[in-house]
Amino acid sequence: MPIATVNPANGETIKTYEPMDEEELERRLQLAEATFRTYRTTSFAERAALLERAADLLDEDQADIGRVMTTEMGKPVKQARAEAAKCAKAMRWYAAHAEALLADEEPDPSDVTDSGASRAVVRYRPLGPVLAVMPWNFPLWQVVRFAAPALMAGNVGLLKHASNVPQTALYLEDLFHRAGFPEGCFQTLLVGSGAIDDILRDERVKAATLTGSEPAGRAVASTAGEMIKKTVLELGGSDPFIVMPSADLDRAAQVAVTARVQNNGQSCIAAKRFIVHADVYDAFAERFVAGMRALTVGDPLEEDTEVGPLASEQGRDDLEELVDDARRGGARVLCGGERPDGPGWYYPPTVVADVTREMRIHREETFGPVATLYRARDLDEAVLIANDSLFGLSSNVWTRDEAEVDRFVRDLEAGGVFVNGMTASHPALPFGGVKRSGYGRELSGHGIREFCNITTVWHGA
Repeated sequence: MPIATVNPANGETIKTYEPMDEEELERRLQLAEATFRTYRTTSFAERAALLERAADLLDEDQADIGRVMTTEMGKPVKQARAEAAKCAKAMRWYAAHAEALLADEEPDPSDVTDSGASRAVVRYRPLGPVLAVMPWNFPLWQVVRFAAPALMAGNVGLLKHASNVPQTALYLEDLFHRAGFPEGCFQTLLVGSGAIDDILRDERVKAATLTGSEPAGRAVASTAGEMIKKTVLELGGSDPFIVMPSADLDRAAQVAVTARVQNNGQSCIAAKRFIVHADVYDAFAERFVAGMRALTVGDPLEEDTEVGPLASEQGRDDLEELVDDARRGGARVLCGGERPDGPGWYYPPTVVADVTREMRIHREETFGPVATLYRARDLDEAVLIANDSLFGLSSNVWTRDEAEVDRFVRDLEAGGVFVNGMTASHPALPFGGVKRSGYGRELSGHGIREFCNITTVWHGA
C-alpha cells in the first residue's frame, strides 16, 4: 500500500508521501534513544503539564483534525470530532492519575524480614523507545491510548501508522512537538509495513504494541518473541450482542444499531453477532432491521450522515464476499446486501439471518456495517453461540435478570462484558481480549504498567 491519503468517498488520491529512507530512519532511532536518556528522569508533574498542553491543543484543533480523519478514512465527521475530544479526555486522565498508578509499592515489613530485608519497594521504571504499529480505523484514538500512558511513564514513542492515514500520523507528531515535549519523545515513522521487522529487531527499540489484523499481530509477535521483547496485541473481534427475554427490546434494538455501525462498522469492538432468545427473536429482529434501514448513508463530511464509505475498496470487496458467501449458503438478507452504484466505497447497513457454522461470515470478522442474526433456544445456547468464535474481545448482554448476568460474566470468553449498554473503551478501564483477539491490556493502570520495568528494590537490615 502506498503512503497516501485517498478519499474513500470518491476514490480521489489527495496526497502521497515518499517513505523515509534508511538514513532518516536511523537518525530518528538515534534521537529516540538519546531523548529517552534524559526524558526518563523528568518528573510526573513535568510530563503531566506537557500532556495537558497537548490536550488543550487537540481541543483547539478538533474541527480541523476531524475533517482530516474523515477525508482519510471515511468516518462521519461528527464521530471524528468526538474521537478527538475523547483523546483529549484520555490525555487529561493520565496526566492526573499516572503518578498514583505508578507509585512505589511497599509490602508490609513483616512479610520481607525473613529474607533479611529491612524494607523492600516495588518501583515502576520506563523501558525506553516503544514501537506502536497502529491501524486506520480510529487514527487518533488508537495512538493516543498508547501514547498518553507511555509518555507519562517516561517512555518515548515511535509510531508506524497505517499507510492510508499519513496526515493524521504527521499531525500527532506535530501535536506533541507543539505541546513542548522534547524532540524525539514522539516520532512518526513514514515507512511501509515491510520496515516493521527491522525496526523491531533494533536493540534500541525495547517493546512494541500493535492494534490491527491477526496476520499483522502474528508477524510482530513472532519477531518480538525471537528478540525477547514485550508486546501488547489488540487484534480482531467478532463481539456477541445477546438479548434475553427480560431485556428492554426498544432500547436494546436502538443500541444494537449504533453498536453495529459505529465508525461505519469498522471497529474491533463493534457488536457483530446478534444472538437473540427465541421468545423475543421476532420482536427484536423487526426493530433492529427497521433501525438499520433508517440510517442515513452518504458523504461523511455532511453533518447528518450516519454511515459513510468503507476505508478502502479492498475492505468493501472483502465484506461483500462474506455476504455473498452467506447468501449462497442459504442465509437470508433482511436488509441491504447490495453494493450501491456511484463513486466511493460504500456498502449499505445489512442484516443477515439464518447463519450457519459453515459460512465464512460466522467464522470471520465482518469489518463493515453488516450484522449477523442468530436465534438461541435458551441461555445455554446463547453462550455456546457467543463462544463459538476464534475471537474474544468484548461482549454485550441485555437482561434484567441478575442470575443471568452472573452466568454471562462467568462463562463468556471475552475481555469485557457490557451489561445493558454498548461496548466502549474508557481511560479508567482496562481494554483488551483473549483468544485471537490478542493479549495484554491497554488503558487504566494495567495499560500504563505494560511498558514498565517492574523493579524490586531490596534493603538489607
